Amino acid sequence: MKNWWKESVVYQIYPRSFCDSNGDGIGDIGGIIKRLDYLKELGIDVIWLSPVYDSPNDDNGYDIRDYRKIMNEFGTMEEFDRLLAELHQRKIRLVMDLVVNHTSDEHSWFVESRKSKDNPYRDYYIWRDGKDGKEPNNWGSCFSGSAWNYDEETGQYYLHLFSKKQPDLNWDNKKVRTEVYDMMKWWLDKGIDGFRMDVISLISKEEGLPDGPAMINGYASFNVAANGPRVHEYLQEMNREVLSGYDIMTVGECSGVTLEEAAKYASSEGKELNMVFQFEHMDVDGDPDNKWTDKKMHLPDLKAVMTKWQKGLEGIAWNSLFWNNHDQPRVVSRFGSDCEEYRERSAKMLATCLHMMQGTPYVYQGEELGMTNVPFETIRDFRDLDSINAYHELTEKGIFTREEMMKYIRYKSRDNARTPMQWDTSAYAGFSESAPWIMVNPNYKRINAKEQMERETSVFHYYKKLIALRHKHDIIVYGSYELLLPDHPHIYAYIRTLGEQKLLVVCSFSSQTVTYSIPKEFESGTVMISNYETGERKCGELKPYEALVILQSSDLL
Repeated sequence: MKNWWKESVVYQIYPRSFCDSNGDGIGDIGGIIKRLDYLKELGIDVIWLSPVYDSPNDDNGYDIRDYRKIMNEFGTMEEFDRLLAELHQRKIRLVMDLVVNHTSDEHSWFVESRKSKDNPYRDYYIWRDGKDGKEPNNWGSCFSGSAWNYDEETGQYYLHLFSKKQPDLNWDNKKVRTEVYDMMKWWLDKGIDGFRMDVISLISKEEGLPDGPAMINGYASFNVAANGPRVHEYLQEMNREVLSGYDIMTVGECSGVTLEEAAKYASSEGKELNMVFQFEHMDVDGDPDNKWTDKKMHLPDLKAVMTKWQKGLEGIAWNSLFWNNHDQPRVVSRFGSDCEEYRERSAKMLATCLHMMQGTPYVYQGEELGMTNVPFETIRDFRDLDSINAYHELTEKGIFTREEMMKYIRYKSRDNARTPMQWDTSAYAGFSESAPWIMVNPNYKRINAKEQMERETSVFHYYKKLIALRHKHDIIVYGSYELLLPDHPHIYAYIRTLGEQKLLVVCSFSSQTVTYSIPKEFESGTVMISNYETGERKCGELKPYEALVILQSSDLL
């Protein structure tokens, strides 16, 4: 079944780092409005806007104090309304971040909740007595340390799967769900086009809150809290009460999701969500019990995971496709090459590999420029709570030395994605007129939007071509997927098929020339897109980080 959100390309904006319009060093709504023509030129269909709600910013806006108010640093509700109108005028839809697993501890609900055990809002959150003078269970926060915080006033602990300033809501309380649904309808009636739902797979906790196994940096709570017993009941209720009444796009961030669970969240029957974010491919360069490592990805592992999801959801549910977001390091530095010789080639190759698959592609700000990880020098350069907490906890426990942890967080920190968008060669990369809230990547004079928009061979123009091809050819959107060479250590090749049409995608993940012969059925096909010119390619081999897409039927171009 065809849908507009299947045929769309989404662009994620992290507002704090996108563009500053008032010179305070913090990105804002006015800055986004200023850059809308850039996004229109790129060709994207939807913006996913990370949180702009009122927040004390303990976790950069994912700790919400008031769901119906705009953060002062970002602007006003009037500016938001203008942004929405300007986007719709350009035929670009807006998807908001929905953060309802938890609130800020400064939200009025929690302020009331912690006043007394018999307060009407007490049951809006998850409060428990301790056990034997300790926390109620051994769950650890995803940001290090315990997932429980003791409240002196009432003598109980409250659950926070993330920061202690992000108490978890109690979704088993019908009043909480009603409040959330009313807030969602308020935004949808304003005219937004959908929601990206933050850690939505965590909203239903296992009855009794049982202990989980210990891990190197604390128990990762989502391994036991994810996909709880009533999560599908609650999302189906949300769909009936809210989502089904609007023509919108919904995507759930589902930490710990399995293929079987994803088929329920994003079933083609449309009872819950349109699609989910799964993170299995983001773990191929990690260890099972510890994400802080500089381990490199093994390509057959990546192919196995991507193929599992492509084939596993085919005809059943819809995939979301991403390499980057605000929680991941830059993919060029991670799966490609950020050395100057191959940065652009590998950025284009990675884009090709992803955008030719079945699913809705997501582009994270700066990805379309091939932005790289950042050479942070000391822990003082970081702003990410997760990275800072892990650094101190794991070095103080003697698990890693300071030098080891600096190496790991330089490679994996979320702050790699959060440095300012690189617009031009002026001071602070054209992001702001004053020093930004986090350092600018010093390579901005070589990597920036102005230079790339003016150069036809740039990464920007390559993304523009990929997006245009997806808009033109149904086979890219709806075709089935078949993996070739599953065990090849350097080549990711697959075939897309729709009716009588076939498309071959070949991507080299190597910095060396690799031997490869195109299947005979594609020898007379037409090259749809490649990151090398025809004269640069040689029969029987793939050049470093080469990407090649061949359409079997040339008359379709």
